[in-house]
Amino acid sequence: MFGSSQKPNAEPSSDEAKDSPSRRSFLKGFGTAAAAGGLISSPGLSVLDAEAKDTTAMETSLSRAPDPQVAADPTDLPPPVDWSSPRTHDISLKCEEVTAEIEPGVEFSYMTFGGQVPGPMIRVRRGDTIEFTLENVSASVKPHNIDFHAVYGTGGGAEATMAPPGQSQSISFRAEYPGAYIYHCAVPNLDYHISSGMFGLIFVEPEEGLPPVDREFYLGQQEVYTDKPTGEKGSHGFDFEAMKREDPTYVLLNGQKHALTKNAFGPMTAAVDETARVFFVNGGPNLTSSFHPIGNVWTKAWREGAIASEPERQVQTMTVAPGSCGIFEMDFPVPETVKIVDHALSRVARKGFLGEIKIEGEAQPDIFDPDPGTT
Repeated sequence: MFGSSQKPNAEPSSDEAKDSPSRRSFLKGFGTAAAAGGLISSPGLSVLDAEAKDTTAMETSLSRAPDPQVAADPTDLPPPVDWSSPRTHDISLKCEEVTAEIEPGVEFSYMTFGGQVPGPMIRVRRGDTIEFTLENVSASVKPHNIDFHAVYGTGGGAEATMAPPGQSQSISFRAEYPGAYIYHCAVPNLDYHISSGMFGLIFVEPEEGLPPVDREFYLGQQEVYTDKPTGEKGSHGFDFEAMKREDPTYVLLNGQKHALTKNAFGPMTAAVDETARVFFVNGGPNLTSSFHPIGNVWTKAWREGAIASEPERQVQTMTVAPGSCGIFEMDFPVPETVKIVDHALSRVARKGFLGEIKIEGEAQPDIFDPDPGTT
């Protein structure tokens, strides 16, 4: 599990009971039907028949974790800035092309920064200088480069960092403006490279830093376009026509289906009464995310990662455009499992987007009581 330190329904009335099932029974049946793809009204067609016909019905678990792991560990991010005057940082990233499973039995050729999706988070302070090197490893087949949205300069550094396989390129830049910004590959087929995993986030902290929180998480979204249907076993190639139509096979959180859940690499974790900050990057290349925590709310939200602005507060769902970022904070007043979703919910039910934060601690029935009939 990912985490690091830094807390009965009412009975029916007599009229309801006379000719119809109880509300609880109805809702149970509704939930079963919904999981099978919808309520069925055709005579003689059962829910099970419908489920058998609908191979894209919602799934909420995996048989095992995808292999190997390309999903970035959401707790593996640099610590908050603790220096008060400008520094110079030597930072390098490797371009690595990796074959891995999107989900068990479904193989895909990823393109990555550092062998993970999203690429490693970079964290500096406004006014810092970054001596940056992009290395394209010799095992690569394609040239790669990098466009930093946090850089003043042609293409965000893309032209200067173009590196064929086996070569490296370097640039130097000063971080002039605070905020969370995407970085991504920007070769001529940039949409193909980003869809395949080549994006990440650079965070430029304001000079005064940020208020402390108990935990921080790093998450990224992208859509993948393949030449086989979602879930079909075997090796999936890339489908450029599907990308033109903006019709993805998968929409993923941290690069692999349900990667941050208990049946894959484990959920993120926190405790009752803790706070967390989420850095989120939407690589796209095409779809806008409706980023939402089920069972919770963004207590603070900085749209576009614009940390120099005042945050919005108590936000249920935040839209994050492709090629942009967001910074969000959450409180955890009760034990629960928070589901991290794109609220364009077919992407959750049918295309692989789901993460979890497991909150542990004592029950707080004055805030939420799942079974008040027992107290």
